[in-house]
Amino acid sequence: MYEYELEYEDKELKKVGLELMFMTPEKCEKSEGITAVELAKLVELPVEVVKKKLNILKDAGIVRVKGINPKFWKFDEYNFQRMDEHDDIFKLLCSFDDVDFDRYFTY
Repeated sequence: MYEYELEYEDKELKKVGLELMFMTPEKCEKSEGITAVELAKLVELPVEVVKKKLNILKDAGIVRVKGINPKFWKFDEYNFQRMDEHDDIFKLLCSFDDVDFDRYFTY
């Protein structure tokens, strides 16, 4: 199990998590997922920050990683749905008050 407690709303973690959560196969170049470099460009954060946030989400069990170099990251919907609703990361990714859904969907 992971040890991650949010003392504040981690906006970077939320940005990375939501981008992966709403990542459709059409947005990925590879079916395995997206690389940290590609994800960093999408969320406009430094690659090192994105890698740290990906590892937090991986430790929480809600993202999977394939490969070694490069690593491909993918959201694990199955594990996310089974998270404890009182989990800090679950609550962070489910608070949609400040989320612009136009970023993830085209109508």
